[in-house]
Amino acid sequence: MASPDPSTPPTSIASYEEPPPTVQFTNIKALCQAIEEVSGDYLVVQNVSPTDFEKINSQEPRRFRLRRYHADKEILIITIPNDLHEALHLLIYRIFDHKLGLEGLESWRPIGSTTLRPRGHPGGDGGEGDSSGGPIPARNHKGAWPTLVIEAGDSESLSALRDDMGWWFSASDHQVHIVLLAKFDHSTQRIIIERWEEEIQIRPGATTTRRSASNAMQPKLQQSIIITRDTATDSYHVARSALVLSFRLLFLRDPGPQEGDFIISIADLQAYARGVWAVV
Repeated sequence: MASPDPSTPPTSIASYEEPPPTVQFTNIKALCQAIEEVSGDYLVVQNVSPTDFEKINSQEPRRFRLRRYHADKEILIITIPNDLHEALHLLIYRIFDHKLGLEGLESWRPIGSTTLRPRGHPGGDGGEGDSSGGPIPARNHKGAWPTLVIEAGDSESLSALRDDMGWWFSASDHQVHIVLLAKFDHSTQRIIIERWEEEIQIRPGATTTRRSASNAMQPKLQQSIIITRDTATDSYHVARSALVLSFRLLFLRDPGPQEGDFIISIADLQAYARGVWAVV
């Protein structure tokens, strides 16, 4: 399967299939008002200085997530959680959480939508996922990057979600290993789930070093699952296969006895779809 080009800069407005709602930042009060007026689940905010971003980030409580901040462009992308957006990512994570079991929960840390920074530098780029987590003890410390990230899109386009996916791999210096994208396509009335991982791409004859191998890591689409609904029978059709999550990529070790990859079955995905469509 040919992979979509993941190289489009995440700050490029052209990367969105439709022009996203966009405002200029003036102050936090005006920003909150603009968020209240947005009908979808994302908003692009321009002219946000690093100082402005820190002020926005410190607002508690807030009804929005800081999807991505690009300090060089002074662009902030905001997620506005609505019912559909939350169902798209939380219901997948809940299935994974259930498959972990009680013993697995002791070795897995939910990271949720914690604000993370590339290389931990204050004043730089930042981002928050929708659902995420990583293994204990390897990722059980402040500022740890997750191994699994799930990003959802209601009004946000699939191409914009793919920009998010690329950011997670590069900003984490390849510490994120699996990114799931869950998009509800209103025009075709279907759910699209994509599983992305990274692979080393080295040109023939090139000498491989640790640094060059890291630079050669590129996102690759490993699975694309389409779920549609038959309104006449209220049934759900899952195209292609079950969703498979690598134990080794999630837990950073080989599976032990009675451990293995996590399989989110077609029946699981049908139940997931029913929960999503309940809030469409």
